[in-house]
Amino acid sequence: MERVPQTAMVLAAGLGTRLKPITDQTPKPLIPVAGRTLLDRCLDRLVEAGVQRAVVNIHWLGNQIREHLKTRQDIEIVISDETDLLLETGGGIAKALPLLRDVPFIAVNADLIWRDGGSETAMQRLAAGFDPAAMDGILLLQPRAQADGHDGPGDFFLEDNGRLRRRGENAIAPYIYTGVQILQPALFRDAPAGAFSLNILYDRAIATGRLHGLVHRGSWMDVGTHDGLKQAEATLPKETLHGTRS
Repeated sequence: MERVPQTAMVLAAGLGTRLKPITDQTPKPLIPVAGRTLLDRCLDRLVEAGVQRAVVNIHWLGNQIREHLKTRQDIEIVISDETDLLLETGGGIAKALPLLRDVPFIAVNADLIWRDGGSETAMQRLAAGFDPAAMDGILLLQPRAQADGHDGPGDFFLEDNGRLRRRGENAIAPYIYTGVQILQPALFRDAPAGAFSLNILYDRAIATGRLHGLVHRGSWMDVGTHDGLKQAEATLPKETLHGTRS
């Protein structure tokens, strides 16, 4: 692609069960980390990359997210409401496809923190590496050894041609999926109805050689647990809720 997609899907509908009891009253995307909410940090990265429009799905305590997003003036926000039924990652994007338009789009989880390294942003690098003729999606990967707050066994192997392969029966894999990606609507052709995981579509694309990966050049933090949240608080510079960006 010649430029970063102008529309992004922000997945903000999760229950945040690993961060209970905080998430009993506050939706996970609105948890402040070093003074700025996770959702605002995500939107900051999108704005910096030139994204003009974000479709945000909501479910748990969704009205809090809806009201909070009214404070953003630097990006157009469109709500995809899943209040009646949580649709998981794949089903959430499938429901929002009419709002995303029939072009490749960014999809990001609202509950992660990444910072760029080098002269190009992660979004710019993903866009430059994404070939719609050969790919249904390209995922941003982080080396497992450099994934702060994450102690899982890893998700993928990256082939020399950029294609992804699952960890499978291997004890560990060198890369984890960061929650940042570019997808095209064709990935969702004949997708299941209702709630389903994106992993179903990833596996289908892997089987046809159309799921690729790109290694991130900056930092990435897993803040989905209490330990990860504490580590992020200790690492990031303090900010005001609507002030400076890191």
